[in-house]
Amino acid sequence: MGFTEFSSDSGLAIANQFLATRSYVVGYGPTQADAVTFKAFKKAPDAAKYPHLARWYKHIASFEPEFSTLSGDCSKPYTTYGPENVQLPINVKSAAAEEEDDDDMDLFGSDEEEEDPEVVAERDRRLAEYKKKKEAKPKPAAKSIVTMEVKPWDDETSMQELEANVRAIEKDGLVWGASKLVAVGYGIKKLQINLVVEDEKISIDELQSQIEEDADHVQSTDIAAMQKL
Repeated sequence: MGFTEFSSDSGLAIANQFLATRSYVVGYGPTQADAVTFKAFKKAPDAAKYPHLARWYKHIASFEPEFSTLSGDCSKPYTTYGPENVQLPINVKSAAAEEEDDDDMDLFGSDEEEEDPEVVAERDRRLAEYKKKKEAKPKPAAKSIVTMEVKPWDDETSMQELEANVRAIEKDGLVWGASKLVAVGYGIKKLQINLVVEDEKISIDELQSQIEEDADHVQSTDIAAMQKL
């Protein structure tokens, strides 16, 4: 079939479709086929309507000073080039308008459809209630597990009394755990005891100071380990 005149939408549409997958009218480089086709245009194609054709036109325009040196037969009319067979739309403008209408059509329902005011109000009310309950729900307290070492004065210190005095300390947010005696040397053993504390309620420094007030048994305290729960 070949190209038709480029003054009509149908002719431009044929050329645009043909050049959708090509950089040149014939082959892989500019030839007389591109030159004679280019000269058939009275003005540059509309890039918005015919993007492939406009891209080809702009590219071939860069070779315009070299048209006379391009390979090929410059005597052949541009209509000898182009698609052999093509299915033309009956009305290109109508087809384009129809395509735009199809794009605007929402097959699955528009998110912008008006909602029932009562449904919206009920949904907002429930969301507000959920948010209020979530904000009112108490957050779990931050806790730490601590391993504390309590050192006696000497090997004659009663470790049973020392530990009893330690465990006698009761505070909100403090839970004593397992303990054991660890040999230090020269017959002296230290108390190693685990405890869980709520970080906002218990100060480890203050707790150590309180334990060290038992001057008859306690020489000093150290924190051997601490980690968040």
